[in-house]
This record gives sequence, C-alpha cells and structure tokens, in this order.
Amino acid sequence: MVGDPIGDYLTRLRNAIEKKQDTVSIPSTKMIVRISEILKEQGFIESFDVEDTKPQNTLNVTLRYVNGESAIRELVRVSKPGIRKYRGYKEIKPIMRGMGVAIFSTPNGVVTDKTAVQNKVGGEYICYIF
Repeated sequence: MVGDPIGDYLTRLRNAIEKKQDTVSIPSTKMIVRISEILKEQGFIESFDVEDTKPQNTLNVTLRYVNGESAIRELVRVSKPGIRKYRGYKEIKPIMRGMGVAIFSTPNGVVTDKTAVQNKVGGEYICYIF
C-alpha cells in the first residue's frame, strides 16, 4: 500500500516519460482515474484503461508523444499528505498563461482550474501539469 497514491501516480508518469516508455501501469483509485480522465481531455495522455486485477485494480496509461517529445513537460504535486494546500476560486491563476492545467478536488468533484473558476468553487490544489 502506498502512502500517497497521487504522488506515486505522478512519479510513475514522470519516470515513464523520462525513459520514453509508451505505457505505464499504476494501482488504480477513483481519484487517479478522474485525474487520468482530465489528462486525456486536455490532450496530455493518449488513453487509459482500468484492468480488473486482484487485490487492486490496475490503471494502464498510454502516454502521448508529439514529434518524439512528451506532451507532458512537467508534473508538480502541490498539496501533499503532510501539507494540504487549498485555494478559493478567486485565488486560482492560469498555469503557463493557460497552456497548462491545475487540478483541484472540490465539493463538485475533481476538476480543472478553469472549471473551478467557472463554477465559483475552490478546493484542495492537487497538482498542475504543463
């Protein structure tokens, strides 16, 4: 069991990108699946699927490369288990002038920074990607 599944997810993605791997397998949770959905919607990953395995489901992520370069330049975990970071919707700023995406856990679910501002809802600042 991993103490910080989101941090583990981001680290495995980072390591797979560094090694130029096409796919990476990660233990699955509902939040990690939702973060993967956001990354797919935003064009950072090609696809993902959840494989039913015991004792825990496995998430298989297919990474996206453009002209040999990864679509993901940087993954940064903001809120950590020991130090949680929260933002109100008025405090949310665009990442890389709108080129990146921040991910928040809000009362409306796990959403991007743009969605959080549109819905006027803040929450835990999970991570940002560009």
